[in-house]
Amino acid sequence: MKDITRERLSQITTATISYQLLKRGIRDVFMQGIVPLSPGGERLVGEAYTLRYIPVREDPSDLSALGSAANLARRAIEECPAGAILTVDARREVHCGTVGDILVTRLMVRGVAGVVTDGGVRDAEAVREIGLPVYSAGAAAPASPTLHMPVGLQEPISCGGVAVFPGDIIVADGDGCVVVPQALADSIAEDAAAQEEIESFIQKLVAAGRPVIGTYPPTDQIRAEYEVWLKDGSPEITE
Repeated sequence: MKDITRERLSQITTATISYQLLKRGIRDVFMQGIVPLSPGGERLVGEAYTLRYIPVREDPSDLSALGSAANLARRAIEECPAGAILTVDARREVHCGTVGDILVTRLMVRGVAGVVTDGGVRDAEAVREIGLPVYSAGAAAPASPTLHMPVGLQEPISCGGVAVFPGDIIVADGDGCVVVPQALADSIAEDAAAQEEIESFIQKLVAAGRPVIGTYPPTDQIRAEYEVWLKDGSPEITE
């Protein structure tokens, strides 16, 4: 991801990004049921590094191998690149955790940007104190082997009901998480930044009494007013 794209996306809401994707005909991009573990959680932007679980089956599962390099969930902790987001397909299963405080600590030490999972998080209070941005379906004490088997790294997954390909851009804020196809990230970031700039002007117009019909979405007339307003130094708006 280009630095300018990361910078722009880090300042743009998921609502604006979702709208820009909708304009391009891409509708199913907002993960359902995934919220910041910490209220008002820190914004999160990064490329998805994916981990996929399936339902546990006892015959191939071996708890003694949980901490070994053969365990894909442990490999994900050690291989997720700095700046990336560990993105977990936990089958929207909320009754067990997918990460806990020790794993989150390791991710933070390694420079990983954060975690997005459609499953639960163990040791939730301790994870909140660590400070790494984590977005999840909520807290859950049981360990992942209770219900999950890790079977895939860096392959397409479903997370929160949304298709995620390795390298897709995840943007998360207080509303939740949106998935930006990697190939569209630069144009989405540029257009979304422009959208938020004019919408800040529209917000001022509406606050001053302008009706939304004919104002939002912006018409050519509103865009012309916006350009004049910028040229005049962005003065206070009164109606």
